[in-house]
Amino acid sequence: QVQLEESGGGLVQPGGSMRLSCAASGTILSFYDMGWYRQAPQKERELVADITHSGAPRYGASVQGRFTISRDNRNNSVYLQMDSLKPEDTAVYYCWGKFLRRDYWGQGIQVTVSS
Repeated sequence: QVQLEESGGGLVQPGGSMRLSCAASGTILSFYDMGWYRQAPQKERELVADITHSGAPRYGASVQGRFTISRDNRNNSVYLQMDSLKPEDTAVYYCWGKFLRRDYWGQGIQVTVSS
């Protein structure tokens, strides 16, 4: 059974940094396209960043230049480094994976950017 588990969320001040981690179990992550989505209250879920199984990243327009996605296939993990955080980055962040046209999701983790 494939499971994705996020960690590293919490409260951070505007302008600060935070790193999210997603650990996969029950599968070999290197075969998957992976990514991060987020959902703010009363808004639709949106793509933050994704990275193909071969390592090509892509970013949402609102985070381009501030966030960095990376993966470590040896540790079966994906990361999201978030810098220059803004209050509008506040949301629940979800780890996502795709393999053989099937989507997998983590439970989500809260990130709050506030002074």
